[in-house]
Amino acid sequence: MKKIVALTVAMLLPLWVAAQTPTAGAGASFPSAVYQLWAQKYEKAFNKPVSYMPTGSGDGVKKIIAREVAFGGTDSPLSEADLSKHRLVQLPVLVGGIVPIVNLKGISANELRLTGDVLADIFRGDIKVWNDKRIVALNPGVALPNLAITRIVRSEKSGTTEGLTKYLAHVSAEFKQEVGVSSLPTWPTGAAAARAVEGNDGVVKGIRDTQGAIGYLSFDRVLKHGLTAVRLRSGDGQTFVSASEEGFRAAVKASDMLRSGDETSSLMNTSAAAAWPITLTTYVLLDAQPKTASSVATALHFLYWTQLSGDGALRNSGFSPLPSEVQAKFSARLMKVKPQDGQAIAFM
Repeated sequence: MKKIVALTVAMLLPLWVAAQTPTAGAGASFPSAVYQLWAQKYEKAFNKPVSYMPTGSGDGVKKIIAREVAFGGTDSPLSEADLSKHRLVQLPVLVGGIVPIVNLKGISANELRLTGDVLADIFRGDIKVWNDKRIVALNPGVALPNLAITRIVRSEKSGTTEGLTKYLAHVSAEFKQEVGVSSLPTWPTGAAAARAVEGNDGVVKGIRDTQGAIGYLSFDRVLKHGLTAVRLRSGDGQTFVSASEEGFRAAVKASDMLRSGDETSSLMNTSAAAAWPITLTTYVLLDAQPKTASSVATALHFLYWTQLSGDGALRNSGFSPLPSEVQAKFSARLMKVKPQDGQAIAFM
């Protein structure tokens, strides 16, 4: 009898362990705080653990291509050709913004004003001190120090870096030529050299520890750490705006995401006066042809739930949900996942 009981336990234990193994996602650090909050709420509601590791957009793409995770996060959408080549389904998930931040004594949040081209000149190393005439001209009455600018950048491939460089290359021909759009660009060297740090936490520490520093983070992290954000001139060429969830929504409304349904449409530097100019959509990638339905069922249900019930978690999060017109297409995108075993996936 003892042998039978022991055998029964041995047979059941692997099933129990498998049931408790989290459905794993990895990739973009930009939306990671929201994904992790969603995962906590989802597990509490359904008793199904989901994990998300902020390893960077490039790594998220790499891991889902290798089928090392159930879903990969990326801030840089893949082309239709790449999606087809790697048998992936791509879904937009939420909208957020990248925000320049500074550490300047006596300068408060949203006090310093910059244009896109001046910000580009700073990051390409052409503007080297804070009292440069181009910055002074944008900030009458603000006491700017004769202090060297220290540029804090990411040391690893980063979707946040790619988003920033995409904006700077859009507004500055010089930046486009000298630095370009990249998740890991070659920044200026010599006297204008940037200081490379690892991850978002490295950026936070670098900014806090360095007078005269400038860096960039997602808006949610700026709010979380109470950092000094910069105001930027919007795409209308006249209005200076602060980063906000309302500004992200304004960017979406002025983009082709709504006008023509292009889910990979750029949200940057739209013509709307209220729109934050460095707004971007973040995406998840799924295996389009998983071996079994059971291997992806939790991932699909989790992602479906985020669009059905996850909006509440976005209030005051530093992110904005997708427009209802885009969310309405989410289920159809999930249905493009076709398991090789022919079993249907009941995710709704």
